[in-house]
Amino acid sequence: MTAGVAGRSYPSDLQDLLTAHGYNYRIDNQGVSGDTTTDGLARIGNVIAEHPALVILEFGGNDGLRGIPVDATKKNLQDMIMRLKEANIPIVLLGITLPPNYGPDYVKPFTAIFPELAKQYHLKLMPFLLLNVYQHPDLMQPDGIHPNGEGNKIVAEDVFHLIEPGLSKQK
Repeated sequence: MTAGVAGRSYPSDLQDLLTAHGYNYRIDNQGVSGDTTTDGLARIGNVIAEHPALVILEFGGNDGLRGIPVDATKKNLQDMIMRLKEANIPIVLLGITLPPNYGPDYVKPFTAIFPELAKQYHLKLMPFLLLNVYQHPDLMQPDGIHPNGEGNKIVAEDVFHLIEPGLSKQK
């Protein structure tokens, strides 16, 4: 979901924050605009092959916007998590929710996927990636779904604060 945002993506801003704070990590943003969890699962082997120090797993928004069954989204995320865990790669899970017009019968179980998986697999979680930007039109693109360049900076700061306790400057 990080691709397709106006201005720099939040992973680019996150890279800047890591560097500015003296962390020697390289962000490899493998997000592709419009990807679903099915697409992510198909490429998870590429991620594992890179032997990352950490995976920030952020998928599901496009599934929800397309009305993909919640169980299918959850299973794909679960499969990605299990494969990453089998490879001993630490994971941080970033959740998302949907606009209320998708209806509570879909939105509620969809939004619950992320805390359920975080609890089940003992993952650090950000329940809603856009929490600090989505209600601010000046931080969002006209589509109301994606943050703009300034919004991405805030998202990057939020993600940085989530992952920083697990980082090492002695990498």
